[in-house]
Amino acid sequence: MQSLAMIENWPVPTAAAAVVTSDGTLLGTHGPTAHRFPLASVTKPLAAYAALVAYEEGAVELDEPAGPEGSTVRHLLAHTSGLAFDEHRVTAPPGTRRLYSNAGFEVLGDHIAKATDIPFAEYARQAVLEPLGMTSTTLEGSPAKDGVSTVDDLVRFAAEVQAPRLLDPRTVLEAQTVVHPGLKGVLPGYGHQNPNDWGLGFEIRDSKSPHWTGNSSSPATFGHFGQSGTFLWVDPAAGAACVALTDRTFGPWAAEVWTPFTDAVLAELGTSR
Repeated sequence: MQSLAMIENWPVPTAAAAVVTSDGTLLGTHGPTAHRFPLASVTKPLAAYAALVAYEEGAVELDEPAGPEGSTVRHLLAHTSGLAFDEHRVTAPPGTRRLYSNAGFEVLGDHIAKATDIPFAEYARQAVLEPLGMTSTTLEGSPAKDGVSTVDDLVRFAAEVQAPRLLDPRTVLEAQTVVHPGLKGVLPGYGHQNPNDWGLGFEIRDSKSPHWTGNSSSPATFGHFGQSGTFLWVDPAAGAACVALTDRTFGPWAAEVWTPFTDAVLAELGTSR
């Protein structure tokens, strides 16, 4: 895909990108796809997928208590537990506000570790990384932000999300469906959004503006971006997913180049079918 070559003009030291379709076909790559990049918050979808495996295995229930009083596993996954961004401090009753929370995912990781009697990073490796052949990915540290991976590995994950083998497709559909619709909140780096829609570990585009995906991205697009200059989106309307990893901290540069890049990818997908 010629559009992927646009990453060469990004103001970053290193970048790699790829597009994979819903049937697992790799349409194109560009850059060092085997290079290991810090994921920052693109860690969260991987952690969420492991949590959903734990749910399907019966180790946890989505609506069992976890985190602050009144909060559940579902609240933690959907950033509605009431926990603050980076502190284990309650700032709102569960289910009333969309408070993007690294602390919430750390509480989730601890909860699953206790439920399975396996450290969360090891559980995620056994539940998600190993079965998908993601041998260059690690989730040591915070399940909110400390993952390290490659484009090659994340393409495997993006293919899995589009055509699930590790999970029941109905569970993945639930993960990409809005939890607690209508809640306002801040999308880090893009300001207040009303509504600020999320599923279970995945951010949902809907009508958000501004946004890190494309102007032509469908409202059903879901995924995540990270403060290390990384993103992964899945656009069901396009039947494809895109991964882009860099080694420059998110900032105005990303807001300037990511949207036209995604629009170019989607345009090329449209003309190639």
